[in-house]
Amino acid sequence: MAVLWLMISSNSDGQTRDTVTAKDEERIKKVLTDFIDAWNKHDAKAFSKVFAEDADFTNVGGNSKHGRIEIEKHHEPGFKTKWKDSYQKITQSKIRFIKPDVATVDAWWELTGIKGPEGQDMPPRKGLLNFVMTKSGSIWLITVMHNMDLRDSQ
Repeated sequence: MAVLWLMISSNSDGQTRDTVTAKDEERIKKVLTDFIDAWNKHDAKAFSKVFAEDADFTNVGGNSKHGRIEIEKHHEPGFKTKWKDSYQKITQSKIRFIKPDVATVDAWWELTGIKGPEGQDMPPRKGLLNFVMTKSGSIWLITVMHNMDLRDSQ
């Protein structure tokens, strides 16, 4: 009976569901790295892969998309035009585990190389991404994302 309880209360990594490990934090940071790498490659498909299938996404203008496919479709045209030469980096991040399989993440970002509607260079921007990430097995994905510009960059 004790063996059965251990099997039920452990995940594929062998950790109990009531604990958060350093691996969880590493895996969340890897999601952030993959998010930024896909952005900087201007690859909408790769960008969408860090989101859960049923993710909710809200951009700095308050426009929302639901689902990985809609998030990809939303970013595809921008990566071919206004963001095609852009470079984004995360300057700071903060992770808070709400539960062992739910975390909030704040990620401060800087974006350069943006083009305006007529192809003109736009000033660099700074902002804050707020994520709710969820874990399934050992995989962390973005379930909810809100993005905002910070005033000192406008």
